[in-house]
Amino acid sequence: MDEKQITVTSPLLPSLEEFLPSLEDIWNRKWLTNNGYYHQKLEQALCDYLQVPYISLFTNGTIPLICALQALRITGEVITTPYSFVATTHSLWWNGIKPVFVDIDPNSCNIDPCKIEASITPRTTAIMPVHVYGKPCDIESIQKIADKYGLKVIYDAAHAFGVKVNGKSILEAGDMSTLSFHATKVFNTIEGGALICHDESTKKRIDYLKNFGFAGETTVVAPGINGKMDEIRSAYGLLNLKQVDAAIMARKQVADMYCKTLRNIEGIRLMEEVSGVQHNYSYFPIFIDSEKFGMTRDEFYFKMKEHGIMGRRYFYPLISEFSFYKGLESARPENLPIANQIANSVICLPMHHGLNHECIERILKIIKL
Repeated sequence: MDEKQITVTSPLLPSLEEFLPSLEDIWNRKWLTNNGYYHQKLEQALCDYLQVPYISLFTNGTIPLICALQALRITGEVITTPYSFVATTHSLWWNGIKPVFVDIDPNSCNIDPCKIEASITPRTTAIMPVHVYGKPCDIESIQKIADKYGLKVIYDAAHAFGVKVNGKSILEAGDMSTLSFHATKVFNTIEGGALICHDESTKKRIDYLKNFGFAGETTVVAPGINGKMDEIRSAYGLLNLKQVDAAIMARKQVADMYCKTLRNIEGIRLMEEVSGVQHNYSYFPIFIDSEKFGMTRDEFYFKMKEHGIMGRRYFYPLISEFSFYKGLESARPENLPIANQIANSVICLPMHHGLNHECIERILKIIKL
């Protein structure tokens, strides 16, 4: 195979020329972590960009989920989706909380609000939905249910950086939202994440929790964890923030090219556009109908791989299929028919800012063969 491999994603990188002065400044300051200069600057810059009041930076996207559950003192059972990355449910397990899986909506791939109420028990304390592929959950319906039963709502918004609904940041929904800044995301700090909250006192508690619980030099107020982001990644993030809009626009152009061709191919279903949503084009999932398309999703996946094109079966398998969760009553396949059908038909095509016209044409050619 002589053709260059096309990866499913590629990191957004700041230029070394711009990054080196920041590194020199960090070396001169000799303050590498613990809420340093660049850390504070990035928190403020992200508040401004994302239009949120309070944000706490973390070392990855999983620790914010764990700390959100701690900060809100969530116990018992939490209703969530089986169609996500494993970190969503692992964060519950690490807090000794029982996940209760609910089936998803076939169009948005997000948790189906119509299925939530039937799963609420006296032990339910929260709902943890995921904005899958950056597509907004039905936040109004979810909030109505939460208000009715006195539940907290924590959104896993790992895919939803910069997403807005009718001009308003999706991160304002619920009690808290978390972000991932992993290298594969639209905006990255190599590894990193954040937790968004709505008031100063909650922000203070979160900052205690991510720093071992320290509230002062000799005062520890909670059994916290080390979840801090360092100065180097903070400086890296500040530079990436300057170019993220251009990267999102490049992703949109890739999505437009895909849509123009793929909407006319029998056996391939695309996600429906939602009016009023400002997308970030974090992923481009397609759903394969094997009878109409002429091959199964897995056959198509390996066909692309043979031609040097790396798709991703995302999310497959379901979280509920893993050995440590499949024993749960809510994980039984008959309780999750839509999620299972989607997981067995989805494949995400390569999607990133660096895909040129030639690469996209090569991908589309394989699909049309």
